[in-house]
Amino acid sequence: LAENNMGVTGFSTCGSGHTKEMCYHDNSLVSASLEALIQHLVPTVDYYPDRSYVFTFLLSSRLFLHPYELMTRVCHLCVEQQRSGDALLDKIRFREVAPKLVQLLTEWTETFPYDFRDERMMRCLKDMTHHVARGDEYSWRAMQQMTQRLIKRLSALGQYEEAVAALNTVAMERPASLKSKQASGQRSDVLSVCDDPFVLAQQLTHIELVRGFFRKRKTSNLEAYVSWFNRLSYLVATEICMPVKKKHRARIIEFFIDVAQECFNIGNFNSLMAIITGMNMSPVARLKKTWSKVNTDKFEILEHQMDPSSNFSNYRTALRGATQRSETAHSSQEKIVIPFFSLLIKDIYFLNEGCASRLPNGHINFEKLWELAKQVSEFLVWRQVICPFDRDRRILQYLVTTPIFSEDELHLASYESEGPENNMEKDSRRSLR
Repeated sequence: LAENNMGVTGFSTCGSGHTKEMCYHDNSLVSASLEALIQHLVPTVDYYPDRSYVFTFLLSSRLFLHPYELMTRVCHLCVEQQRSGDALLDKIRFREVAPKLVQLLTEWTETFPYDFRDERMMRCLKDMTHHVARGDEYSWRAMQQMTQRLIKRLSALGQYEEAVAALNTVAMERPASLKSKQASGQRSDVLSVCDDPFVLAQQLTHIELVRGFFRKRKTSNLEAYVSWFNRLSYLVATEICMPVKKKHRARIIEFFIDVAQECFNIGNFNSLMAIITGMNMSPVARLKKTWSKVNTDKFEILEHQMDPSSNFSNYRTALRGATQRSETAHSSQEKIVIPFFSLLIKDIYFLNEGCASRLPNGHINFEKLWELAKQVSEFLVWRQVICPFDRDRRILQYLVTTPIFSEDELHLASYESEGPENNMEKDSRRSLR
């Protein structure tokens, strides 16, 4: 411990009578063995773990053991700790601890419902329900209600995933008519669906807040965010590259600059960054004659806000401002904070990779786990905001399903709008054709 310079060693005596080593500094847990951390999660008659500890350990324990292993061990310890050798006394003691075990399992099922897609987790839950039923009818009822809520939630999440997967399939089916710019004239453009930047920014915010709950079964939640970000960027580029007339292209660029500004005002940084990314794609950026017709002052300010230099310091300042506004909000609109998702993931990734999970003495580095939990819990708070804006089905449908150009199709459409300017561009067009 001395070599870690972490502070003082504290000992916590657990219900089973075993003494487990846990290290504290200024009353904050900084490191412990995995065994001690598991024991610290187990409620007893006169102890219930702090809520922030429950969230932190449930979140990061999966770095060290599978959720199913953790649940089995917690339930086993909780039951074993009440054993005294006297059957009647054991029943009384378990009846006293049962409500606390139910509370712990309720927090788990509500915060990390996806853990319970594992059939072994559901079996473990069922076994505990039977065990609780033997001692305490009130806790048995609470277990049943909790399980029903969990099943309902998993079923709703499953239905939602299927709906989004179906929408994604529709969006992927790009009709042949889109391949050539002339033929795509019959496709409606964004302005014919919505010409109010504020309303479009509101509908983008709806999508951002809902995507947080979408996870394809065999892949991660992250893919939903990344694929939506990419889709929005390509949609912006498609809308700009498609019109035949320069004046119309300039109008669409100005419209998306206004939408990006409204996203910034709302606190929707993810859509803002996707729009900027779409406008900076080379097929759009090379349209010099089109850009010459656009007043870019507003766009340059937004780009400055999302400038990646100094590790996105301007954006991080704006995000802090939005977070403070959210914390003191008087309306649900002021509560909205949608971070630039890829950067959030990068921060969490580097925190995880750049910081050892275990210390030289074999202890788990709990300071790292506190930091991971802080980043994730902030995001969970933001994600729980109910979107205050009216939904417009037609606009939402358009944003999620309207066909978009691939990268090659964008380049071709761009060359049709403004011909190649040099040999490299001429070669590029030739190979694309």
